[in-house]
Amino acid sequence: MKKKIKFYITSQNRRIRYSLINQEKGLVLIFFHGFMSDMVGEKPLNFEYFAKKLKIGFLRFEYSGHGKSSGKFTNGSISKWTSDAKDLIKNKVSKNKKIILIGSSMGSWIALNLAKYFKKQLIGFVGIASAPEFTERIMWKNFTKKMKSQILKNNVLELKNDYGSTYPITKKLIFDGRKNKVFSKMKLKIPALLFHGTNDKTVPIIFSKKTLKLFTNKKKKMFIIKNGDHSLSKKINLKKINKELKKLIKQFF
Repeated sequence: MKKKIKFYITSQNRRIRYSLINQEKGLVLIFFHGFMSDMVGEKPLNFEYFAKKLKIGFLRFEYSGHGKSSGKFTNGSISKWTSDAKDLIKNKVSKNKKIILIGSSMGSWIALNLAKYFKKQLIGFVGIASAPEFTERIMWKNFTKKMKSQILKNNVLELKNDYGSTYPITKKLIFDGRKNKVFSKMKLKIPALLFHGTNDKTVPIIFSKKTLKLFTNKKKKMFIIKNGDHSLSKKINLKKINKELKKLIKQFF
């Protein structure tokens, strides 16, 4: 069956690539990808297959400047990407549907930003290597004086990653991140599942632990995946996530 990939034009005239299946079902899973990632990786495709098997809805998409959505990555920010996601979900997932947000790395931050907005529909949260506030707590905090000076002067810094390439980190991204704090401003009553690998070299486990504290529901759980990397995209990791997500869904459907 051919994938139903479409484009949505936001109120800000940004062209967002997305795929929505089983939208008529009572529950829709929504996947938020990570920093400089896209909607065609192992995780979103895994969750789409998972949703098809359970006959529930699933939405995956790309923020502006990511994948095949419009715009330059360097023009983006947490606020902008949150706005993209909010606009798409608001217009493509009807208000009478229940939703579970699944955030990968930066995607957890953006999903948390939207938790209050979709509060009436939201019944669960899944965080994979969650990285809220990473622009300040991982990037800026660990930048040298020279790096900070460079980004303030040139508005951008080419930052090397663990995969041999570079990320363009903008002054706008750093400063906007400070406007999107969640650790000190949020309490959520819904069930939550947090997953983090012991071999994650990108985001420390403390971020998932801090994220877990945002949830007051007794059914919240955290799973530390032995030898798991940052992506947690291996079949054995995804199998574990799927198993726990299925248990969560069965509480409601």
